[in-house]
Amino acid sequence: MPAPNEITPSQLNRLIGLPDCPELIDVCIPEDFAEDPFLIPGAWQHDHKDMPGLIERLRGRRAIVICQKGRKLSQGVAAWLRAEGVDAQFLQGGMYAWRDTEGAIRVPASVLPPMSNGATLWVTRHRPKIDRIACPWLIRRFADRRARFLFVSPGEVASVAEKMGAMPFDIEGVEWSHAGDRCTFDMMLERFELSSPALARLALVVRAADTDRHDLHAAAAGLLAVSVGLSRRYRDDQDQLVAGLDLYDTLYRWARDGHDEGHAWPKAHG
Repeated sequence: MPAPNEITPSQLNRLIGLPDCPELIDVCIPEDFAEDPFLIPGAWQHDHKDMPGLIERLRGRRAIVICQKGRKLSQGVAAWLRAEGVDAQFLQGGMYAWRDTEGAIRVPASVLPPMSNGATLWVTRHRPKIDRIACPWLIRRFADRRARFLFVSPGEVASVAEKMGAMPFDIEGVEWSHAGDRCTFDMMLERFELSSPALARLALVVRAADTDRHDLHAAAAGLLAVSVGLSRRYRDDQDQLVAGLDLYDTLYRWARDGHDEGHAWPKAHG
């Protein structure tokens, strides 16, 4: 009989990428993690011995605790959190079970930029439109939920990156940018090893809108229109980012669950 505070890999897989996904805490010991250095998308590592620090970081938010096999570490940490009033579950079977679950994706830890004050830091050109909103959405939902994004003048991106220790993206000559006919969103999917039908579907729409190739997908013109509208509606790039994250949350649910749904006015009944 399943424990009342456990979640199966298939159940967790339906939550990945959604804005209301619980906090995912990887408590694998260093030796276990070194054998298989991958993270569930959005998960962050924490020492299981530092319970006060974990409770402080969670601040009451729901949590799913993950270890190698779903045994003593994750169950113990989840039980401790519940004793402190935190709604916590552990992942049934741990990372071993997640690795063997069909359709489950994992992010190589080595590809994540270094943390700065508990989060990755990214910088790009100001006045974002498509790629510079889609990429932060992808990072926040599948790589680092606490990632921070700086929007600066195009000529200052490189110097801000150097001075602030930020990772530059979506500008020429940097690692995280366009390559050939693919946009930065495509390249991030590849680097993070994020592969799913829904993300591939969304990537095609982003690429078509961002590179002005609307023949690739019918939704491209609509994404461009909404993106330009957001950039005109918001003077502050951070306010636009908040609105844009909601837009891409909606597009992701379409790409995952509703892409084959059509709509037409009912025909008159004779």
